[in-house]
Amino acid sequence: MVYLYIILFVLALAVAALIFHMYKEANADRIVSHQLSFSDLPAGFDALTIFFISDIHRRSVSPDIIARAKEKADVVIIGGDLAEKGVKLEQVRENLVRLASIAPAYFVWGNNDYELDRQKVKEIMEETGVEILENSWKSLSADQGDELILAGVDDLAMGNARPDEALEGAEPSFRVLVSHNPEVAYMLDEEHKVSLVLSGHTHGGQIRILGYSPYKKGGIRKLGNTTLLVSNGYGTTALPLRLGAEAQSHLIVLRKE
Repeated sequence: MVYLYIILFVLALAVAALIFHMYKEANADRIVSHQLSFSDLPAGFDALTIFFISDIHRRSVSPDIIARAKEKADVVIIGGDLAEKGVKLEQVRENLVRLASIAPAYFVWGNNDYELDRQKVKEIMEETGVEILENSWKSLSADQGDELILAGVDDLAMGNARPDEALEGAEPSFRVLVSHNPEVAYMLDEEHKVSLVLSGHTHGGQIRILGYSPYKKGGIRKLGNTTLLVSNGYGTTALPLRLGAEAQSHLIVLRKE
């Protein structure tokens, strides 16, 4: 009987240690650095650095993350699921204020953002200077006169993602498309001329049992002439725990190949 108690005690310690590890991973302030090279990148945007963060959900963006990104980023992109049902608008505002303090900031809607009062979220975006890319595009200009197209689609799960509309009228140039759901990348063809897609949504599976999850872990993939970056995301949904899919944000440096 004593041995049984010892075994149960050891198992309880192991479970507690695992849960602590999962909680720690879910609340990590990790910035992953990437250097992505493109032959069609205009010379004026060589070394342009993007801070990309998605799936914040219930988290408050850490001042430490903000400080580290502020040193390097030229543009901030928020890839959807800024919040979810139950998150106070004051927290949404504070997160946006912090992110907008880094550099000019852009946002696309995620499925969980629809759980909030979207009109009030839009008002907060206007107050904080964050621009919404809602099946629309924005032209970024470099000192040399080069241009880069930054486009964003509404959320796919809500049936509102329209890449054709998002890129309509954009002049042929280097194009970055932001979509909360990475499946939008598979809706593109060569005529869209999109070089880079930034997405989140999947949380990398969030909790991967023995490495398995219905969703792939975040990472970078090539789809024809398009590079797809899928983030594990910064926050969590349902449970504030992660296993095998660490919380992350990104600093993406674009280089001319």
